Amino acid sequence: MLTIDPRPALTVDLNCDMGEGMPTDQAIFPFISSANIACGGHAGDADTMRRSVELALLHGVAVGAHPSYPDRAGFGRTDILESRSGAGDKPLPFDVLLSILTAQIAALQSICREMGTCLHHVKPHGALYNRAARDPPVSKLICDAVTAIDPSLIIYGLSASDTRHSAAAAGLRFLNEVFADRTYRADGSLTPRTEPYALIHDTPTMLFQVLSMIKHQQVRTMTGLIIPITAETICLHGDGDQAVQFASLLRAELERNGIDVAVP
Repeated sequence: MLTIDPRPALTVDLNCDMGEGMPTDQAIFPFISSANIACGGHAGDADTMRRSVELALLHGVAVGAHPSYPDRAGFGRTDILESRSGAGDKPLPFDVLLSILTAQIAALQSICREMGTCLHHVKPHGALYNRAARDPPVSKLICDAVTAIDPSLIIYGLSASDTRHSAAAAGLRFLNEVFADRTYRADGSLTPRTEPYALIHDTPTMLFQVLSMIKHQQVRTMTGLIIPITAETICLHGDGDQAVQFASLLRAELERNGIDVAVP
């Protein structure tokens, strides 16, 4: 007698930040389903965007914009945005950020159209991503930029963060993102890169964390606490020493566990 498994098939998107000047891009593209392409803020220019879109088309990978603070010297990993009230001495005025993000997303969208494809999503980079996850005015501003470009674009953001709520309020689709190679704090935020053990360097720990997040919807924090998490898209960074190996092994392990890798 044929037995039908009542459990629904699992599907997860596997994304990676691309076009940031790393030598691993070409080798990683075959293993991912979506790419977040730097569009001039922290890295990238018209040529790197074009080459990244070419690789995405070659491998059937969805193209996303990866806008950032205009901070090439710091690779977009320092929060340079002033508070909404204008207080503080940070160099980037809050009210200027909307036009900066809109221009970055529009630049990649233009290249996509030129090459006969469509922009699929937007994922903020680095310090902007982390600021948006906990700061509703910043996440709303990112949503405003996306809406101004194309309200059909999907926003990738930290699982269960303020970005999700701002996207819902703006009528935008949101994908809860988790990280394969980063550790978590008790509040669901990522361990800052300035702290020890922020990055995961060994394959078994990385694979265990990803499968736990997908199959059991939970993750172990740095303090040993188990917290709930929603995993719709998994980020694997392309700038680590083991980036290509991690991408290859993660894709194989997901498929071995019956998890489809595709854009939901």
